Amino acid sequence: MIRLGVNIDHVATIRQARGADEPDPVWAAVEAELGGADTITFHLREDRRHVSDRDAEILRRTVAGRLNMEMSADADIVSIALRLKPHQCTLVPERRQELTTEGGLNVVDGAARLRGVVRKLRGANIEVSAFVEPDANQIRAAAKCGFHAVELWTGGYAHASPGPQADRALRTLGDAIEVAFESGLIVHAGHGLTYRNVDAVAALAGFTEFNIGHSIVSRSVFVGLREAVREMKRLLDRASQHHVALVDSEDLLGRNG
Repeated sequence: MIRLGVNIDHVATIRQARGADEPDPVWAAVEAELGGADTITFHLREDRRHVSDRDAEILRRTVAGRLNMEMSADADIVSIALRLKPHQCTLVPERRQELTTEGGLNVVDGAARLRGVVRKLRGANIEVSAFVEPDANQIRAAAKCGFHAVELWTGGYAHASPGPQADRALRTLGDAIEVAFESGLIVHAGHGLTYRNVDAVAALAGFTEFNIGHSIVSRSVFVGLREAVREMKRLLDRASQHHVALVDSEDLLGRNG
């Protein structure tokens, strides 16, 4: 079964737009879990533009399932992660001018620094994932740095024109999954996935978890967050019925643990 991680950052963004105390992303996490979310994902940015330290603290105490903290390799953020000890930390690139995370982490060039961060997080029994583009060199570098998993950036597919361009992007993702498995990594996916385009990606054998935020929060405006999560879960479950996982993720985690 494919896990669904619901990113609640966008709820916090709405709150911050008015400088108010609602909508509360912590309450959004509760609603998402009631709708069937397996993982709650949040990004604690260095500039705290949406999720705050208070949000992170309460999420750690209240989320019943898995908690995935997206983060940069900044020393202060790493210290917070080591204190909170979420189930998983996903290292992502972070630029102040971007609206959302665009593109993957450059593990190849940042390997020396990232290796130390990964070692600290693993030492705290935290699963560590690298958000990377579906590029063989980046995936292999992530394995060498000690990451448990990679989250493949699906923006190339999500932003592709229907037809040959989208087909090429899907083939690229499929090839990247193979490289990740050969490297002993668990494989997640995220970025730009919606109710309209997730089926084809979820039908690729090998993904363990999808992290989706904007599309689910947007849908929730019309149907409520619980139902929006349920709808996405149904899409993922339906797609996963068409393939058999290439490898068991718990076996991979055991090999990397």
